[in-house]
Amino acid sequence: MFNDIGPLELVTIIVLAVLVFGPDKLPKVIQDVMRTVRKIREFSESAKQDIRSELGPEFKDFEFEDLNPKTFLRKQLDNDDLGLKEIRNGFDLKKEMAEVTDAVHGRDTGTSSPASSGGRVDMTKKPEAPGDDERPPFDADAT
Repeated sequence: MFNDIGPLELVTIIVLAVLVFGPDKLPKVIQDVMRTVRKIREFSESAKQDIRSELGPEFKDFEFEDLNPKTFLRKQLDNDDLGLKEIRNGFDLKKEMAEVTDAVHGRDTGTSSPASSGGRVDMTKKPEAPGDDERPPFDADAT
């Protein structure tokens, strides 16, 4: 609940609490806050149990944390039935980005034929210049 509070922030909160409530009332306030937190937790647990009992036995493995979209997606993407791990492991993003960067900058990556690069077209290859008697292609819609 308070995972992101640092030691300096905690000391600041304690000092403010002592200043606002005073050293004599502070233990009573802490007890009241803890009692309220305990009641809220009990209420949420009983609500979860009621919902699980109403859903029936087919939802016995239902977890409320799965309703969080991040948790749901993480759980589905880690599922081995989809085969996404093999796809993710077979895809090297750094290599792909390096090839695209080399193609944009016009560097030769060492692959000269599409067959050697896995059926990909070499983007660094310059198109052949038309002959003297050939006219360059004309696109009427482009003008």
